[in-house]
Amino acid sequence: MKIISYNVNGIRSAISKNWLQWLQASDADIVCLQEIKVQVEQIPMEIKMIEDLGYHHYWYPAQKKGYSGVAILSKKKPLHVEYGCGHELFDFEGRMIRVDFEDLSFISVYLPSGTTGDERQNVKYQFMDYFEQYTRELSWKYPSLVISGDYNICHRPIDIHNPKTNANSSGFLPEEREWMEKILNDTFIDSFRYFNSEPHQYTWWSFRAGSRDKNLGWRIDYHLVTKELEKRLKRAAILSEAKHSDHCPILLELK
Repeated sequence: MKIISYNVNGIRSAISKNWLQWLQASDADIVCLQEIKVQVEQIPMEIKMIEDLGYHHYWYPAQKKGYSGVAILSKKKPLHVEYGCGHELFDFEGRMIRVDFEDLSFISVYLPSGTTGDERQNVKYQFMDYFEQYTRELSWKYPSLVISGDYNICHRPIDIHNPKTNANSSGFLPEEREWMEKILNDTFIDSFRYFNSEPHQYTWWSFRAGSRDKNLGWRIDYHLVTKELEKRLKRAAILSEAKHSDHCPILLELK
């Protein structure tokens, strides 16, 4: 089974850069999208194209148009789709969607960014606290769980191009890194680092100063899997050659 997660930074923008052709070539079974920035009724032709590629599709946009939002595309129809996570603010912002199958569940998640100031950083901390408890309880009910998405956090110095300069930057703050360490120790596996310990492996680059060409990036997109799934892990990779967004897609393969 092939799972892809991709913060597309606006699905319409990505589609204008031949994203649908890339999607077809990827032949993924599950595609988790973040920052779709669209209401489904705004893209009827694109939805038809996605259906023509053989995907069932489930969208959870933010109520604010042109902002945030998540989605999941699946070749197989799920038994259940859970829209949101039961928290008024985070559901208003379209932060999480889940699909359940017989033996696997998948979440597409988009954590808030704190880069615009203290108010949004506090919202991010609120989400982190809620997410930790929510997913811990969920993993008891659904022990084979994959949570894919944009976490807006670099876990360790290896995951960011300049850890010293960014020591006080949102996304690499000590509290954020400690939180990531805790959920990995308690419940989840970082599937990419399970297979790959090499530096300079990033999933997001600023649009400024040619950062992507210079590979001055951050690894903030993850496929986290419950420890129950360790025996089914086959491969994980960063697909940095795909350029439809300021992020790139990430791949997980399960046996």
